Amino acid sequence: MTDRHAELDAAIERVIAAAREHLAAVKAANGRADDDEVWRAYVELNNASNSYDELLLDEFGEVTPWDVEAIDPEEADRQFGVGIVDGAEAEDPHPRVISVRQRRDYRVPSVGALLAVAEAARRANPGDGDSAAVETVGEAVLELMQAGDGSLGALDIPELESLDGVVIVAEVETPLDPETYEDNDGAGPFALSAADRVVDRLDEHAFVDVDDELAEGEDEDEVSGQAAADEAADRR
Repeated sequence: MTDRHAELDAAIERVIAAAREHLAAVKAANGRADDDEVWRAYVELNNASNSYDELLLDEFGEVTPWDVEAIDPEEADRQFGVGIVDGAEAEDPHPRVISVRQRRDYRVPSVGALLAVAEAARRANPGDGDSAAVETVGEAVLELMQAGDGSLGALDIPELESLDGVVIVAEVETPLDPETYEDNDGAGPFALSAADRVVDRLDEHAFVDVDDELAEGEDEDEVSGQAAADEAADRR
């Protein structure tokens, strides 16, 4: 057996060992995303396969079905922010928590109509058995959101006229812990600290139906034109 053949035998054994290590890491991770051990085992298997493929090509002019390129583990960790380099976590200059804060205002054309639809939602979804009448606008809005999916989309109803809104996206140091605020604290959970940074703000403007506005303008023109014609007929 030539030295070249011995190298090939050793290379295929490294592929087999790396494949076993990769499978063991995948089983241990049990579906956990971005697992460091799976990542390192993947890189080892990739590079072992690449080395064997190149040796096989050089010695016999044959190739494997593995179309892979060599991976520099340290460079890949720096680019993709995963894995551990030299026993230390890869540095990431960006905060790990993003905070999205939204405000939307609504006009209530008819308080009675809003209370009625909220009471109907309460009857349809009794929850904890509360069957008392809905008495305030705030209670009605809360009832509608609880009866829906909990988002502002539950308030897209004819009984509420959507006004302008704003969305704030910020990088924050610590995630929100709702339990640290009193139930009647409406400002604390939304306040940014000095260390937090606003990334961007999106202003939301109430939707205006241009076709409806044009139609209203045309109706006004028709009325004005008819009035002018009637006035001219009277003069004649």
